[in-house]
Amino acid sequence: MNITLNSRLKIEQTPLPGVVVITPTRFGDYRGFFSESYSAKALAENGITTRFVQDNHSISMTQGTIRGLHFQAPPHAQDKLVRCGRGVLFDVAVDIRKASPTYGQWFGTELSFDNGKQLLVPAGFAHGFVTRAPDTEIVYKCSDYYAPETEGALAWNDPKVGIDWGLGDMSPVLSEKDANAPALAVLNSPFTFEGV
Repeated sequence: MNITLNSRLKIEQTPLPGVVVITPTRFGDYRGFFSESYSAKALAENGITTRFVQDNHSISMTQGTIRGLHFQAPPHAQDKLVRCGRGVLFDVAVDIRKASPTYGQWFGTELSFDNGKQLLVPAGFAHGFVTRAPDTEIVYKCSDYYAPETEGALAWNDPKVGIDWGLGDMSPVLSEKDANAPALAVLNSPFTFEGV
């Protein structure tokens, strides 16, 4: 993992090109901390120039809630910048770009209020997460507006993808949509790899 550090951000490249872990610097004292949770300028200085147009915020009351794996198809494909507002979640991106050298591969990382990490998930990747604590909040920025007619999903438990959600013996809490999402083998992905 390549890591770039400056006074405002730590940027970590992942095994999936374009999927990036971002950790804003926190400045703390006896009162708590201050952090720029988002700075277009600081990201641009690190080569990330995505224009975000919508913020989303959700809460999952139960530990073991899985939401995903979701995406929006072109022309409303979304880059997402995901963070945890409260609690702990394990955030996952899966490459669904046809002809990609990393097609079907996944990357996951723990995002929590305590660690302050964020995950940049570009268009062409399915995104999902599992909560690891009750009352977990996810807050994320999107580069396009919600367009339900373009929504797609990938099965969270596809054995060909093989995500380790860390559930142990726990049964996940799922929506009906997520419980019935298609496997990668039958997914007609709207994305095609176009080079790095």
